[in-house]
Amino acid sequence: MKIKERIALQFTLLVAAILLLFSLAIYSVSEHYRQEEFYDRLKSRAETTCRLLVKVQGIDKHLLKAIDQNTLSEMLDEKVLIFDSQNEMVYSSVDDKLLTYQASLLDEVRKERYIEYHQGENEVIGLLYQDESEPLVVLASAYDTFGHSKLTNLKHTLGWGLLAGIAVTIGLGIYFAGNALRPISRINEQVSLITAQNLSQKLDEGDRKDEIAQLAINFNTVLARLNNAFEQQKSFVSHASHELRTPLAALKSEIQLGQRFTKNNTELEEVFGNLFSDTERLISITNSLLFLARSYENSTNFKMTTIHIEDLVFVAKDELLTSHPAYRVDIDYERIPENGNETVVKGNEELLKRVLVNLLDNACKYSSDQHASIIISTDPKFCTVKVRDNGIGISENDLPHIFDPFFRATQAADQPGFGIGLSICQRIIELHHGTISVTSEMGVGSEFKVQLEHV
Repeated sequence: MKIKERIALQFTLLVAAILLLFSLAIYSVSEHYRQEEFYDRLKSRAETTCRLLVKVQGIDKHLLKAIDQNTLSEMLDEKVLIFDSQNEMVYSSVDDKLLTYQASLLDEVRKERYIEYHQGENEVIGLLYQDESEPLVVLASAYDTFGHSKLTNLKHTLGWGLLAGIAVTIGLGIYFAGNALRPISRINEQVSLITAQNLSQKLDEGDRKDEIAQLAINFNTVLARLNNAFEQQKSFVSHASHELRTPLAALKSEIQLGQRFTKNNTELEEVFGNLFSDTERLISITNSLLFLARSYENSTNFKMTTIHIEDLVFVAKDELLTSHPAYRVDIDYERIPENGNETVVKGNEELLKRVLVNLLDNACKYSSDQHASIIISTDPKFCTVKVRDNGIGISENDLPHIFDPFFRATQAADQPGFGIGLSICQRIIELHHGTISVTSEMGVGSEFKVQLEHV
């Protein structure tokens, strides 16, 4: 779960808990207030009934019952029972409805003078009425229709309010969490664009006051240190390669000069031949290292022109066959382009030719029949060149490292090479904002795919 989602969830749960507790508190207080108010009404009705029965002359039980049954404030299922000191019922407000009671309950009322309790859904009060006459025990019971109706409406209102509050909280939580974490998302996007080729790029440090700005500042400091280390490394490789070229060239000349005097001595001729071969390898490695170092330093200074890929492919084929006449290269289209511009790319001709020559050379060198195929394909955005062979293939363990400098596949150990060619190819394609990839199967062959945007 992402941080934004986790914050929004935690915020929602917290607010939902607060709203739930608040709703329960309101409902509980309302229920308590309803009971108190209804018990007061029952008490008032009980006292009024006793007062009318005892004090008002001319009102007997039948007239009082008629008054109770026809009063405007009658409550649902209302019952009023009055008992004398001998627990004899002296008055009942209804005939068909009885309030269940026991003698112990009447004794408890006389002891406590006033009690409240529930009987089913009805509220009941017990009251000791004392005046100049004999003390009377009154039991009054009724169902609070209006109060329960209000509580039901309140419960529905609180329930819907809780759901609406949770929904609003979810939306606000996601919105505010997104706003709070947007600087981190922006830093994450900027970090994802930083590679070994653009370590000089800096993150936005904002107002340089909050924790996120401090994170960006610290990251920029680390980037600066890494950039300095990379620059020192590239500078060392570049200078070392450049300084090695002069003595190696002189050594090559001396060896060539010495070979003129070894024609009559077979052993010396073999020694000088080996020296010449090793010197050529050193010069090739030095030139490759120098090219890699300078490609990082001058990544924006290469001359770019419009190039027809098919023309470049034929030029690379001719150059390869000039050096290796035994090689065979076939060229074909996967689909004939409808638009001639689909095979036109913008790039440096010499560099792209070097990529194709290198890939073709590897394909022929590692194939028993010294044969390679080039397939050109296009789509609305890219022009693709595939170099295939039927060679020894590359193992799955070696594939992830095939473009690493000085890495050589296990199956290629007995073939001449330095493990720099594919690194140079990858670097050249990166300079052209393209991609190079490889698929391979052991004993079947390999396919290198170069993809560049066409004009």
